[in-house]
Amino acid sequence: MAVHELKPKDSEKITINLGPVDLGQIDLLVQEGFYSNRTDLIRTAIRNQLAQHADVVRQTVARKSLVLGLQHYSRADLEAVQAAGQRLQIQVLGLASIAADVPAELALATIESITVLGALHASAPVRAALAERIR
Repeated sequence: MAVHELKPKDSEKITINLGPVDLGQIDLLVQEGFYSNRTDLIRTAIRNQLAQHADVVRQTVARKSLVLGLQHYSRADLEAVQAAGQRLQIQVLGLASIAADVPAELALATIESITVLGALHASAPVRAALAERIR
């Protein structure tokens, strides 16, 4: 099972709703050259908040035994878990990914639970099979 650090291209799109006054203030700051666009301001604000709470994040990751970054499970990884008679409790802060060639039956046999704070990439059949185990 591979653990990798996330790269800037590894991102998910989110949508937020803002009131017209907040949006107008953002547009003003962009117009005045403080930020290159709305996304730049929002991304900067989010990063500043995450930096402010970095100690809490680190402590919680350690306390909850979360994998930080990207964790990928290949078919071979899950077959090895199955052969060893084990079951996984996947806990990731970042991106958890299950290979596209993993059959739903193998995922059910080897994955006891999944907790992902971030994003989970898995095929539709695997997601459906594990729906009750995803927290």
